[in-house]
Amino acid sequence: MLLRVPIKHCKNCGTAVVYRIPDDGDTRERAICPACHTVHYENPLNVVGTIPVLGDRVLLCKRNIEPRWGKWTLPAGFMELNETTAQGAARETDEEAGAEYEMEGLFAVISVVRVGQVHLFYRARLLSDRFDPGHETIEARLFTEEEIPWDEIAFRTVREALTHYFEDRRRGSFDRVHQLDIV
Repeated sequence: MLLRVPIKHCKNCGTAVVYRIPDDGDTRERAICPACHTVHYENPLNVVGTIPVLGDRVLLCKRNIEPRWGKWTLPAGFMELNETTAQGAARETDEEAGAEYEMEGLFAVISVVRVGQVHLFYRARLLSDRFDPGHETIEARLFTEEEIPWDEIAFRTVREALTHYFEDRRRGSFDRVHQLDIV
């Protein structure tokens, strides 16, 4: 069950929408404006971020915002319009960690069905152990796998991405993109 608030008014003309199956052959109920006939599609939001690594340590950020204030996460956030997924992941890493890094390949695509999100994590190689976190981050810190505060990780997607990262590192290869579904 999706937790998003349903559309109530047409964003083009302001008329209250009705939910019904469009007359164009679509098979799903959509928010349709009875005045201007605009069909409003509700699509998943993309969350983009990185798994920044320096040697055997991973950079985590302690959240200074809700949800999950004070919990640890990878630098990540909602993708913006007019940016690629990699650009969004880089922007979030800059904003949340203030880290110097080099982007690497796509690592994981995680669908979080119940909240209508898709999380995309890229690997990133840190160039320095100096950080200048933004206002959304209390602290940015490097952790070895053994030091990670697993009970204080903010989101399941972050836990899954980290778990797969460490498994791949032990395996000695980052030759695949992990695809996971959280329902």
